[in-house]
Amino acid sequence: MVAPFQLDSLTEAAPMSRRDRHRNTRPRRLRRVFAVVAPVALVLAAVFVGVRLSAAAPPAVVTSVIPTAGRIAASAVPLPWPSPGQSAVAVPSIGLIATSGPETAAPIASLVKLMTAYVILRDHPLQLGQPGPNITITQADLDDYNGDATNDEANAQVTLGEVLTESQVLGGLLVHSADNYADTIARWDVGSVPAFVDKMNHAAAQLGMDHTHYTDTNGFDQGGISTASDQLKVAAPDMANPVFASFVESSSITLPVAGTIATYTPLLGVQGVIGVKSGFTTVAGGCDVLAVRRRVHGLPVLILAAVTGQTGANAIFQAGLKALNLSNSVASSIDTTQMIIAGQVVAHVEADGRTVDATAESSAALLGWPGLTPSRVLVSNKPVADGTRRGTRIGSVVVALGTQRVLVPVTLRHDLPKESMTQRLF
Repeated sequence: MVAPFQLDSLTEAAPMSRRDRHRNTRPRRLRRVFAVVAPVALVLAAVFVGVRLSAAAPPAVVTSVIPTAGRIAASAVPLPWPSPGQSAVAVPSIGLIATSGPETAAPIASLVKLMTAYVILRDHPLQLGQPGPNITITQADLDDYNGDATNDEANAQVTLGEVLTESQVLGGLLVHSADNYADTIARWDVGSVPAFVDKMNHAAAQLGMDHTHYTDTNGFDQGGISTASDQLKVAAPDMANPVFASFVESSSITLPVAGTIATYTPLLGVQGVIGVKSGFTTVAGGCDVLAVRRRVHGLPVLILAAVTGQTGANAIFQAGLKALNLSNSVASSIDTTQMIIAGQVVAHVEADGRTVDATAESSAALLGWPGLTPSRVLVSNKPVADGTRRGTRIGSVVVALGTQRVLVPVTLRHDLPKESMTQRLF
């Protein structure tokens, strides 16, 4: 017998609400998101680590701890400044120019030819033993010679059509102080004497010869004026030119027509005198720029002295004698100045929060003079990496005064620290 159908005997499943269905799908979605995001995160993390570990560590910071300049203690150096006239001394290697006192521009006679030769050798340079281009004597050059002979000026004989080389003309105007040769080489260079004089004045301005004005090429015209110290500003680069130096060290020169003619420079060859140039006119008096070489504390030193405005008998010789006396006094007054001492700490090197000293490998001393200011500059070779070992050269200290230059190697006193893995990552 079939039991009668009863509604309450069956349990009917109620339909799921929207909220229940949402709860049921959330874990599946999170799992899908995680499955996508996790690999991406791992890749990004790997890239980050790779980049951080492969990146170069920042270079160490190098800081100089030496003053860049240190003035040599000033003190009075008594020099035998002559009177009357004006005088100056210079030592190019130590950057010294000293004068007898306040200067007044005055005629300087044939010292003018120091600039004439400077301009020619600057614009038409020669090598030692090289004759240079030919210069043909013109009627204007012959007229110059005849006029100079009449006026009793220093000269060297020429003939019309004679061919001289640049070297021969320079030798004639520097050794024998030939006024006509100065005009000849000026016309050959630029076409006329006035145009060449303009070049001389321009060159003087470039050399800082603020109290100099030229009116001719040879100094016979009394309108050309200068000072003793200004003349040393052109004599120094002149003497730095081996060709010029070879001319003024010659006691004579042999020319095609003029023959063998001697120097007017007094005391050449005496006590190491190697030139440079003398001059005389009744207005300028006796003038001489003198150069000597001396060994000072074992080093060769060029000393220049200029004396102008000397009077009396044999005024050129007196100017030369007083210039030599000045040079000898300067040589005995040059001293050495200790600039760097071996083992001296010259820099600090900072890496990873630690600072290591860098020291000078050797000592350095320069020739000096009271009141001058040498310079000391730290120059790095290349960036210094962390982990650099002690004793590694990281640069040099360049010590300089005048034309003197000394390089002192700089090395690490201790090892630089190396970045840890944690420091490299974070």
